[in-house]
Amino acid sequence: MPENLYVVKNSGIHGKGLFATCKINAGDIIGNIKYNPVEEDGPHVLWINDKTGVRVDNDLKYINHHENPNACYCEDLQVVALKDIAKNVEITHDYGDDWK
Repeated sequence: MPENLYVVKNSGIHGKGLFATCKINAGDIIGNIKYNPVEEDGPHVLWINDKTGVRVDNDLKYINHHENPNACYCEDLQVVALKDIAKNVEITHDYGDDWK
C-alpha cells in the first residue's frame, strides 16, 4: 500500500476535497485524524458526542459530505474505506442530515 493514499485538490462538491492517489480497497485504513479538542463548533470540527468536539488538523479535514459516502470516521478517529475507491475519485463521508 502506498504511503500517500490521498491528495488535496479542488472539489466539485465543495472547495477543496481529498482524492485517492491509487485504488483504495474497502476496509483499508485511509488515515488517522490528527486533532485538537474544542468546545465550540467551527470549520473542520467533528463532534464525537454532544459535548466533545475535535478540530481536524491534518489533510483528512478536506473529506467532503456525500449522501452515498465511500469512507467513514470510526470512533478511534481512523478514516476507513466503506467500499473500493478508484484512483482520482474523491473520498467522501456522510455528515448527516444537516449537510443536505
